[in-house]
Amino acid sequence: MRTKGIRHQKVKVVTLGCSKNMVDSENIITQLRANDIDTIHEGTDDCDVAIINTCGFIDLAKEESIDTILDYVDRKQNGLVEKVYVTGCLSQRYRDDLRKEIPEVDAWFGTMELPALLQQFEVDYRKDLIGDRYLTTADHYAYLKISEGCNRTCSFCAIPLMRGKHVSQPIERLVNQARHYARRGVKELVLIAQELTYYGLDIYKKRALPQLLESLCEVEGIEWIRLHYAYPTKFPLEILEVMRQQPKVCNYLDIPLQHASDAVLQRMRRQITRTETEKLLDTIRERVPGVAIRTTMLVGFPGETDEEFENLLEFVREQQFERMGVFAYSHEEGTAAYQMEDDVPEQVKVDRVNRLMEIQRGISNQKNQQRLGARMRVLVDRKEGDFYFGRSEFDSPEVDNEILISGEHHVRIGDFVNVEIYDALEYDLYGTPL
Repeated sequence: MRTKGIRHQKVKVVTLGCSKNMVDSENIITQLRANDIDTIHEGTDDCDVAIINTCGFIDLAKEESIDTILDYVDRKQNGLVEKVYVTGCLSQRYRDDLRKEIPEVDAWFGTMELPALLQQFEVDYRKDLIGDRYLTTADHYAYLKISEGCNRTCSFCAIPLMRGKHVSQPIERLVNQARHYARRGVKELVLIAQELTYYGLDIYKKRALPQLLESLCEVEGIEWIRLHYAYPTKFPLEILEVMRQQPKVCNYLDIPLQHASDAVLQRMRRQITRTETEKLLDTIRERVPGVAIRTTMLVGFPGETDEEFENLLEFVREQQFERMGVFAYSHEEGTAAYQMEDDVPEQVKVDRVNRLMEIQRGISNQKNQQRLGARMRVLVDRKEGDFYFGRSEFDSPEVDNEILISGEHHVRIGDFVNVEIYDALEYDLYGTPL
């Protein structure tokens, strides 16, 4: 294939993994487009340069990332792509090994090496573009990454190896970003971080998430602010007062708990007990009536016995979480847990995931049935087939329940609509506009 000039190349960014990776990809696209380089996010296969933003969190994510890299290497060898660049968590963690295994990749970059990646296109990183981010999401919501990295020492987690120590973004910078998004029509901000409640300790010497929320609530045009990935240990209860008093802060909290057995929590280095967790959940529900709590559980951790797993099942039945996801443990080298024997068979891990999700499926169905006849405010995300799909304040994009509205009704994507719920399934509601 004949090499094109830099300015005439078509670049495609492929994103794998979580919403934090999505933000990183959006920043890559923003920088390239600002330098007049034609850049798209996924979409068509027609491109000259592919940038693959990888995930390295668990085995399945790593496999997907490697398969994607190999796919684009194959396209390069067949003359369909000129260059393949790899960035993100997998590249950060395994760069030296991957460089030897897949030499056809033109260059590898870590999670914090955007300026070096841009040098491949003969352009410099522009600080003036901070906040002026291209959005790969719908126009009416955006992820706002308030910090990078993590200082926690959970024994199963490799994120600190890939993302480094916790670094908070200043409140003023985040508010400016929010104002910029609001001017572009964004109505919902989803606050994300590796550890949301640690925000501010590094730059303000105190947990400053409540102050950040208060400041973001003053941004005109932003109507919903949603909180993702709060750590339960030393949870700053002041957040609950802001949630209760500020109507813009959704009655929604994503707080990954991972387990309920004290012995497993200790081996995970979670620095909390089941009793302390239950007390925190009681406090959250007492101070923010009607709050929807989303959590994540991890099963199959080294040494997890049948009794410890039954303890977790009992806990989930008792707590009746509005939303829950479950992962099987992945034995990650470099973590403290890697020194333990990965002694829970893979099929047992799968069975435990399925058993836990079956319980959650019943809980979700019961809670949805209780919504019949309720009136809810819905943000309309998209239209597919005969229905519009929207979300309530209790649902985050892409991971939670949706509310379906018949396409016969005249509603607009990106608008808030009041609906009455007339039907309910395990994970979806059906509503009629009022």
